Amino acid sequence: MENFTMLQYFQWYYPADGSLWKKMEREAEELKTFGIDTLWLPPAHKGMDGGVSTGYDVYDHYDLGEFNQKGSVATKYGTREELLRAVKAGQAAGLQVYMDIVLNHLGGGDETETITVRKVNPENRNEFTSEPFEIEAYTKFTFPGREGKYSPFQWDFQCFTGVDYDEKTGESAIYSIQNQYGEGWQDVLDTENGNYDYLMLSDIDFRNPSVVEELKRWGEWFHETVGFDGFRLDAIKHMPATFYNEWLDHMRSVTGKELFTVGEYWSPGKLDDMLRYIDATEGRMSLFDACLQANFSNASKQGNEFDLATIFSGTLVEARPELAVTLVENHDTQPLQSLEQTVDLWFRPLAYAMILLRATGYPCIFYPDLYGAKYSDEGNDGEKHEVTLEAIPQIQTLLGLRKNNVYGTQRDYFDHPNCIGWTVDGDADRPGSGIAVIISNGDAGFKDMEMGKEFAGRVFRDRLGNIEQEVVINEDGWGTFHCNGGGVSAYTAD
Repeated sequence: MENFTMLQYFQWYYPADGSLWKKMEREAEELKTFGIDTLWLPPAHKGMDGGVSTGYDVYDHYDLGEFNQKGSVATKYGTREELLRAVKAGQAAGLQVYMDIVLNHLGGGDETETITVRKVNPENRNEFTSEPFEIEAYTKFTFPGREGKYSPFQWDFQCFTGVDYDEKTGESAIYSIQNQYGEGWQDVLDTENGNYDYLMLSDIDFRNPSVVEELKRWGEWFHETVGFDGFRLDAIKHMPATFYNEWLDHMRSVTGKELFTVGEYWSPGKLDDMLRYIDATEGRMSLFDACLQANFSNASKQGNEFDLATIFSGTLVEARPELAVTLVENHDTQPLQSLEQTVDLWFRPLAYAMILLRATGYPCIFYPDLYGAKYSDEGNDGEKHEVTLEAIPQIQTLLGLRKNNVYGTQRDYFDHPNCIGWTVDGDADRPGSGIAVIISNGDAGFKDMEMGKEFAGRVFRDRLGNIEQEVVINEDGWGTFHCNGGGVSAYTAD
């Protein structure tokens, strides 16, 4: 089976100029030639901030840039027709297209309702801090700009578990809505803050069967309209696992497609939580390896004090490689974002080698590492910051090596705190395949590693161009491979 690589085809600060879908249509063939196989697109629906919304503040799932709602027709990324053309162009070029699905909450309600709520302790959401009382909340979604096209369904307070704003008093807090489906939160696996059902805005209540049926209908409509190949699921730790079990089974049944799915269960350092979620969803979806991304960030900050031999310890790709989507950064971890957990520039080529040049995991490249990015925003310190993210020049070479060489049996040499390596011995059906990789986070290093006797006498060269010295494999199938300090080298046979 051919190695696949995913590209997150956006970043948080992508310009709000409606250009992304047109850019994708233009670049689709080039991206496939480059070694990209799948594109993860941003949320395609209208957000509560209209044409400047990233889409994670979802207002109307049915508005793909078609209706004049929230101050614009187009979304941040373009119009409905531009989206459809982009997806068709991607698929015609041989790319698979994954859509970002945001079903945890809605924002930007059209009307207020007087509803009964109880305040909760933000640090222990199971603890009520008030008796029931009334607030005015924006929990009525009538979508007047769409006028019932595609779906007549309207949302009200019976569709939500909580809100965070009282229009009557202007107070912000976490309010548990008292509706016919319960006075407390839904049953979610994550126990942070007591119960982490509530994240933001108007939190969707999946205990309401009308809501579940509407989201199934929307999913069918979305696939019929766009014809995508898979999903990235947002904020799943804040939702009952049982909902996605039912929804994914339904979507796969009605479409007759595999619909590859990766979920965002973002719990760095909490592998057990992620494994519990995998058990609860019975392997229906892959997860992003938040634990590995945290290790990359820590390693980049600690330099030679970080024990490279432990870089994969406590990670999903170590525990469940078949369900791990590996990554270096994403739109939430990038500088100035809510889950900021950056990987320093010097370490990025090393991290990308560790996800692209290994036989395990499904790697995902972040948009700025391919294209670069410049933006400014306010940080947690209240100050404005200018950010420049440089593209990684080795990305194209790494993608080519992944596509052509990373096949066969992998042997790891994680026997030194500052210098690690591995070999993948090639596949007889892929002439020229096989690779040896060596990485240092300290001084220049070398390592004796086995390629296999079938490579005896073959000359290996560093395709990343960091080491000029050739390696000749001895009669037993071994070679001595070198790398520079703080660098990575990847050797293949002539």
